[in-house]
Amino acid sequence: MAANGSAVTVKMASDGMWQGENPLDFALPLLALQVAVILVITQGLALALKPLHQPRVVAEILGGILLGPSALGRWGAFRRTLFPAWSAAALDTVSGLGLLLFLFLVGLELDFRSVRRVGPRSVAIAAAGIAPPFLAAAGLVPLLDVAVPAPRRASFLPLCVFVGAALSVTALPVLACILKELSLLGVPFGDTAMAAAAVNDVFAWVLLALALAVSGGGGGEPKGPPLAPVYILASGAAFVAFMLGALRPLMARLARRLGPDRAGDLACTGAVACALLAGAATDAIGVHPVFGAFVFGLAMPREGGLAERAGEKVAPLVSGLMLPLYFATSGLHTDIDNVRGVAAWGMVALVVAVAIGGKFAGTFAVAAGTGMPRREAAALGVAMSAKGLVELIVLNIGKERKVLDDTTFAIFVIMALTTTVLATPFMTALYRRTPTATTPESDDVELKGGDACPA
Repeated sequence: MAANGSAVTVKMASDGMWQGENPLDFALPLLALQVAVILVITQGLALALKPLHQPRVVAEILGGILLGPSALGRWGAFRRTLFPAWSAAALDTVSGLGLLLFLFLVGLELDFRSVRRVGPRSVAIAAAGIAPPFLAAAGLVPLLDVAVPAPRRASFLPLCVFVGAALSVTALPVLACILKELSLLGVPFGDTAMAAAAVNDVFAWVLLALALAVSGGGGGEPKGPPLAPVYILASGAAFVAFMLGALRPLMARLARRLGPDRAGDLACTGAVACALLAGAATDAIGVHPVFGAFVFGLAMPREGGLAERAGEKVAPLVSGLMLPLYFATSGLHTDIDNVRGVAAWGMVALVVAVAIGGKFAGTFAVAAGTGMPRREAAALGVAMSAKGLVELIVLNIGKERKVLDDTTFAIFVIMALTTTVLATPFMTALYRRTPTATTPESDDVELKGGDACPA
């Protein structure tokens, strides 16, 4: 690593320790060691938490927190050796690429047929679960200013939208893993939960696009012309319309013309390239690149197994290696020490209560009102409060945009962990499934991507 004026140049690899160079002062060997340490720590925690039926995202976030400034990162020698400041860009870039590809996979696997099977009830349940916590954000933001008096660059509206999005999302992959653990995939309760979570995911991306538009390029007032947020939202809507209305039929015709075999050969490389280009396009619009990858995944045609083949080739690398890095880096950026004092920890309790209570109240009311047994409706209310991937995306983007300060970021990471950890035991206590005619006769119901349950 050499400095030239104010610029810092980091070499890719060393000439070796026998020539007097420390490999950990160079980008590639240090990144390799960081990835290895993160995977060992997170996998060890995942095995330790497996008897508790916790999704792997919990272990991955906890692993990052353990390696970060809240625990081992307090030790200066450890931090300077393994996670020096100059190495953050490389690790964040690799983890961000994994996130982009994972959102492409989420778009591929989002099955709106389950929504159609359950009908309008799933849309009503999703909307009822989103509205109360999202609206509660307007009341939480002033309390955040009191409990966390750090100076903020963000104005009231962007902060409200980010906080509301973080409170109201449901993590579809996490919920799928929990339902799988409890053998509820494929039964009417599981179908309703998955359909509502799928609708919630779409709402969440709309909210995130709105948050990105109103936040501008930084934490203060939006950059550019006064109507920049309107231009961003309009461009984003045009992008979605083009992807789903024009590109999807075109890709479907191409897949039919090529046939399953030739389409399969082109599926992986072409799909990944297009997902990356879609991410670059939405970044140019002013919306985060993951939104473009997600929409392109939605646009991939299901005919001829094209989407399925692309997912099969991309999923193992993303879920086994790249995505855990994203969750771990979220933990690395979280300093629990920033949450200090009774007021700040009281804010943590309040945020958790709003995230769970708002979701539970709205979901329970609509589910019970549409004929679901009260005990099942209560379990569904708990299920919809599970957080994970989208929650962390919202938080990390909010931190990047300077909308969320370090303390607020830590508060909401704690909330995401708490709600996800509580979801499984509460659902197990509330929902006792008895064999019925609608219960699958075997355990053949599986998640796409196997048992990895990555998020």
